[in-house]
Amino acid sequence: MSEKAIVVENLSKRYLIGHRFSSGRKYYKYTALRDVIGREISNFARKATDIVRGRQVVQGDEVEEFWALRDVSFEVKEGEILGIIGRNGAGKSTLLKILSRITEPTDGRVVLRGRVGSLLEVGTGFHPELTGRENIFLNGAILGMTQREIRRKFDEIVAFADVEKFLDTPVKHFSSGMYVRLAFAVAAHLEPELLLVDEVLAVGDAEFQKKCLGKMDDISRREGRTVLVISHNMGVITRLCARALWLERGAVRECGASQAVVGRYLARSIPSQDRLIRLDTRQRDAWIEDDRVRFTALEWLCPLPLQHGEQVKVRLHFRARAPVLGLSAILAFDSIEGVRVLTYHMALLQGPRRDIGRAGEYSVDLRIDALPLGPDLYNLNVVCRSGDLHILDFVEGCTQVDVVAGPTTPAAIANRSSGVRLEGEWSWEMTQ
Repeated sequence: MSEKAIVVENLSKRYLIGHRFSSGRKYYKYTALRDVIGREISNFARKATDIVRGRQVVQGDEVEEFWALRDVSFEVKEGEILGIIGRNGAGKSTLLKILSRITEPTDGRVVLRGRVGSLLEVGTGFHPELTGRENIFLNGAILGMTQREIRRKFDEIVAFADVEKFLDTPVKHFSSGMYVRLAFAVAAHLEPELLLVDEVLAVGDAEFQKKCLGKMDDISRREGRTVLVISHNMGVITRLCARALWLERGAVRECGASQAVVGRYLARSIPSQDRLIRLDTRQRDAWIEDDRVRFTALEWLCPLPLQHGEQVKVRLHFRARAPVLGLSAILAFDSIEGVRVLTYHMALLQGPRRDIGRAGEYSVDLRIDALPLGPDLYNLNVVCRSGDLHILDFVEGCTQVDVVAGPTTPAAIANRSSGVRLEGEWSWEMTQ
């Protein structure tokens, strides 16, 4: 039976937040001098008491308690990869900072077996004035390794990070991608028994992310080291982790098999059967520079949830700011792992394209006579192009859709048998 590498018992973390009465509170707009003097005397007394008792001194007229974590308990075995999921502000990063000994818990107990390597955010653990080479040795020393041990791994780290040309450049001049590549390479190759990885891998390109996932899987399965990884990419969690810990408002909501936990987490985050989904307020990626066309909404013209084998009708609303030639729309379904499984492209097979002659509000409808997607959760993406290649607008993950079994769905695929299911012509023949 595997030893326990991490034991967390009733872990809580409290922060004190200071507020000033004058910041946006209209009823404190006009304050008498005696009130100001009385408030300042009270603040001085409170801060003096905090200093004497060794407590955190908080600036402000009013102090509010905020619990980032509350009674969190879980265990991780040696050689296991545990995924940590939850919405922003759920307490994921706070948990990893406590495990990394960056911050102290307010209550509770943490037991760690072995050295800890952390990759929590871009810049953590690196000195900006030192070169990449010097930071490798600095991080190794922090982990308690000798120079001989670091030199033995040095070439492997540099090759993995692919920063050989900039190795003797101060890391403050590195791009965020270079920073992350080197930081992950150092954290993964200097042999910590526990590796803690936050969402920073999202900064790297797709090829490097694939290398990182392969490395984490390798150090867990082959080397028996323990990995905790935070990610908003559910595909990473389900593909890499056997178990997942779901945090919600600082507390453990669920901990178990990653597929089941992720499925329930995504199901809870699906909008409540909204027929109209606003897209005009969504943030676009910086590389989408042509703003002549923007999607404003996606509207379902069919019953929800969508049903396998049944008709689907959807309308895309968009706004044109200037004339555009050869306009086409794309509707694409991705699995929760981020893999494209089905695409409807207006321009394929010489389909209809539209020339927009003037600015205005427009819409385009798509009808699918029989949806071939098997029952599951999917992420929906919408794309607008001019010609074959020029992208005018792209909203990735504009909504999540739940596809359920329809009245004609075979029993064999009715129970969450995802992916595209198509009919074909089959024939039998006796060969002997």
